Amino acid sequence: MPQMQDPNFSRTVVLLVEHDSESSFGLVLNREVDLSLADLFSNLGCEWHGPQDERAAWGGPVSLDSGWMLFGDLLSGPVEGEGVSTVVGGVNLASSMDVFQLLAESPPQDVRFFLGYAGWGRGQLEFEIEQGAWLSAEATPEIVFGFSADEMWEGVVRGLGIDPGSLVATSGVH
Repeated sequence: MPQMQDPNFSRTVVLLVEHDSESSFGLVLNREVDLSLADLFSNLGCEWHGPQDERAAWGGPVSLDSGWMLFGDLLSGPVEGEGVSTVVGGVNLASSMDVFQLLAESPPQDVRFFLGYAGWGRGQLEFEIEQGAWLSAEATPEIVFGFSADEMWEGVVRGLGIDPGSLVATSGVH
């Protein structure tokens, strides 16, 4: 929502990956960093075989030294199931270096790499939602992989049937 005071989350789209009574974990989808995946994977000791101009994304302000990959196609082979989980149909999360290397060697059409993540402690996200700080939309592969970072927030808001210019600061669940 426009009243979000934290500059880390102003006009962001966050994919909520995990949420339970103890905590919440998500990835900011619409913030890129000035780091190519070719350079990133070279630093990790493997080669990126995807588009050389592909950029890493900023997943959030927590543990900026951690890496996460979202990808569309399920993997086959010896690492399937190890460090891979399905977030929503057509969106999978990888968290292990073995899977990162496999995806770097043969990137699927839909793949994104994130540094850091967004995290909330017990009750924190629920409180922010009650205060009207967040809109909620259904996660889809089209949102995760189909928008540029610059167009994503407005595209998701419009996909809810809302004109972004009509949003006003208010409390309550949206």
